[in-house]
Amino acid sequence: MTSSSARDPFPAAAAGTIARSLLAWYDRQARVLPWRAPPGERPQAYHVWLSEIMLQQTTVAAVKPYFEAFLDRWPTVADLAAADQEAVLTAWAGLGYYARARNLHRCAQVISEQHAGVFPQTVAALRELPGIGPYTAAAIAAIAFDQPEAPVDGNIERVISRLFAIETELPQAKPDIQAYMQGLVPRERPGDFAQAMMDLGAGICQPARPRCMLCPLQESCAGRAKGIAESLPRKAAKKEKPLRRGVAFWLVRPMDGAVLLRRRPEKGLLGGMTEVPSTAWDSELPGEREILAQAPLACDWQPLSGQVSHTFTHFRLHLQVWAAQGNGEVPGGRWVPPEELDSQALPTLMRKVIAHALKQGWA
Repeated sequence: MTSSSARDPFPAAAAGTIARSLLAWYDRQARVLPWRAPPGERPQAYHVWLSEIMLQQTTVAAVKPYFEAFLDRWPTVADLAAADQEAVLTAWAGLGYYARARNLHRCAQVISEQHAGVFPQTVAALRELPGIGPYTAAAIAAIAFDQPEAPVDGNIERVISRLFAIETELPQAKPDIQAYMQGLVPRERPGDFAQAMMDLGAGICQPARPRCMLCPLQESCAGRAKGIAESLPRKAAKKEKPLRRGVAFWLVRPMDGAVLLRRRPEKGLLGGMTEVPSTAWDSELPGEREILAQAPLACDWQPLSGQVSHTFTHFRLHLQVWAAQGNGEVPGGRWVPPEELDSQALPTLMRKVIAHALKQGWA
């Protein structure tokens, strides 16, 4: 098969050959995942949706224990809808991208309140739900309802780029990749086909050292024929992420060792999560007077050695940690006993801050 524009007519016979070869491979080699239904059974839409939201920007290995814990605690979408948001955020802590957790909870409520607890089956209707974008809608429609939709995640993006030798850089190549994928979707078993493409990208068509000799599509792969498969997909050079700086305030109450925490605003980065109070995060660290002006209480603050580093999607962050002992009321703050810190809705960054303070004896 030779590379051509995705706007050209796609040969149905070639698409059929690819689909049959891939599905035959999938029937033998499909991954066993906790959100997948056994062969011959229809997957539950709730399981598909929950897993797809969790898998965004996160690995399968990291998601498995979270998925199983969520199902144990909230077996149905109605159970999740009835949950307290703080409990959902706490259960999500460590997965990152916390807007997903807030949207997950809101989406469950909308499905329960407006759809009688039943997921819509079409992409258009699914797109109306909170937190569900084009990819997730297509994945749910295809996998849960066998709709002829074409979800394209990173794995599928790589497979299609190599299969059709698409040399246009990402993200400019995305429309062509989407068009080629849609042209491959079979009328029979489109959900299995989507999952087979995901498995192929994860286990065979890997980013480095693709296992071409084991690939069921090797004879159809234009990238392999041209000797460029491993270099695809082409990606534009990444810009260096800007660096922001700030100070986190570790405040311990002398009488019982409780630590001051507070809840972040609902909107914005780490919205609704629990945090160790901090200054604003800016490109330059403010002077000592301004730092102290942003402290939660007037205390004898001591800068700890070292710093906490964390990387977000759009920037890197370096936090100094200043520690003190003190007591008092802080708007929006609450004192948390040290033995309860692990049960708080703390994002990974804040768990790093806590570990940094405890390592230096501030317990």
